[in-house]
Amino acid sequence: MLRLLLNWILSALALIIVAHVVPGFYMRGFGTALWAAVVIGLINATLGALLKLITLPLTLLTLGIFWLVINALMLWIATAFVPGFQISGFVAAFVGAIVLMLVNMLFRALLPKRERD
Repeated sequence: MLRLLLNWILSALALIIVAHVVPGFYMRGFGTALWAAVVIGLINATLGALLKLITLPLTLLTLGIFWLVINALMLWIATAFVPGFQISGFVAAFVGAIVLMLVNMLFRALLPKRERD
């Protein structure tokens, strides 16, 4: 449970970082980022998973780059459900998806590994 809470907070923090780095990516505050992290997670777990499955051949042809397009679309869709979260266009969503992926990778590298019993 503690790990889930930590991941949620780190996801929100990653969104705040992206909003400060990527032009056209706007997040009102940390509360908005927390809400956006939940919505993005739900969208990725449902619609995102379905789209990734359907577009798997295209993803293989592009060596995985098409998943960034899908991630950008998921971010863009999330803006419709989270007041205070805005992305000005697809390019900002695409760059935001790349930066978000990199920040999340950095956070995962800094977190201690889970111990398996």
